[in-house]
Amino acid sequence: MDYDDVDVKLKEIEELLDRLGKQHPKEISAFSRFLRETLDNKALTTREKELIALALGIAQGCEWCIYLHTQKALEAGAKPEELFEAGLVAVLMAGGPALMHLIPLMKAIETFQKEHGEG
Repeated sequence: MDYDDVDVKLKEIEELLDRLGKQHPKEISAFSRFLRETLDNKALTTREKELIALALGIAQGCEWCIYLHTQKALEAGAKPEELFEAGLVAVLMAGGPALMHLIPLMKAIETFQKEHGEG
């Protein structure tokens, strides 16, 4: 597997947000506030919300979302089995095309485990 894809996609997210933050500071600031408020621990934990975001990223076919929310879910304490199960729920709801997006999920899990000396 090409693990560089994961780092490239994460870097692209960072570059996009940086560029948009400079070009459209009010909009990106508002989005960032909404994001922080939504992901804050309330009825659902951050871990649970990141698993939901991951499943939606898979269902929508967004590799950037898959890599980002895999990383964030792991940081929030999710286990690889939970990530993969969230992926399977996405496949259940979105069908065959979502199944193919388990490929970037597996890349992301393996990359982040490798970076943190797991597996």
